[in-house]
Amino acid sequence: MAGGEDLKLLGMWASPFVLRAKLALSLKGISYEYVEEDLKNKSELLLKSNPVHNKVPVLIHNGKAVCESSVIVQYIDEAFPGTGSTLLPADPYERALARFWAAYIDDKLLTAWNQSSRGKTEEERTEAKKQLVIAVENVEGALRECSKGKPFFGGDSVGYVDVVLGSLLGWVRATEELQGIKPFDPAKTPLLAAWAERFGALEAVEPVMPDVKRLVEFGKRLAAAAAGGGN
Repeated sequence: MAGGEDLKLLGMWASPFVLRAKLALSLKGISYEYVEEDLKNKSELLLKSNPVHNKVPVLIHNGKAVCESSVIVQYIDEAFPGTGSTLLPADPYERALARFWAAYIDDKLLTAWNQSSRGKTEEERTEAKKQLVIAVENVEGALRECSKGKPFFGGDSVGYVDVVLGSLLGWVRATEELQGIKPFDPAKTPLLAAWAERFGALEAVEPVMPDVKRLVEFGKRLAAAAAGGGN
């Protein structure tokens, strides 16, 4: 793997946002130091590196901190242009389209997904499930449009949208077991279901994906803590 520079990633193993940075680094073939953070007892390095939000992930490159997962992924692609996969398209329109769908995944799909289980009322959760179905169908359409019949959102190779959506796959699979919800149903969204299998099997992806069983246990602890009013 490429490396040799002072590159450090502060993260938490179960975070899909941290996984985005891990995926980008792995796909680019870049070596780095990973530091697991205890979010209940955040390190001085994290607090100093991200004083605005105190959140992971944080990428520290040659002593300079880069924060927010989508910004980090784009930074990695731009800071290491001749290494591994190119995640953002060279064409300005294609690049804008990729950024649009990446933002849609966060703003619409992920928001609806979270609300479908965390909504305060049954009505809120039901409405969120409806919005989740719409969002997933729209992303299915985006895959059809962006891929142009090729394997990934980026075409023949993995791109920015693949990384953003791919970071959710561990929790997609854990959610199937925890809630009986199958966001990428082969009967309803066959393109996304097939894409998920292809993406997860990539040599650069598989080693950094979190263990689904561990995510399920983590999800159960979070649910129990929420039900009991704990942290």
